[in-house]
Amino acid sequence: MSKQEIINKIEELKQWEALMEEAKNEAEALRDAIKAEMYEQDTEELVAGTYIVRWTSVLSNRFDTTAFKKVMPDVYKAYTKQIESRRFTIA
Repeated sequence: MSKQEIINKIEELKQWEALMEEAKNEAEALRDAIKAEMYEQDTEELVAGTYIVRWTSVLSNRFDTTAFKKVMPDVYKAYTKQIESRRFTIA
């Protein structure tokens, strides 16, 4: 593949990524508008035609690694393993 072909592919990739970001932002705005309406109606479930929209609270428990690392650094280090991955970036 020539340098010009790579440049063309990078430029096309940038265009697609910009389009994806724009679509993501539009979808998030629509989601927020539906949530605002549900908040206004004070409901966690909304029936609209054939759709049922739910916006519910969910509780979850998460392990606080930062606090654990401060209190028991040796145990934290004993159970921490290093992994290798590859990162793709274009600057």
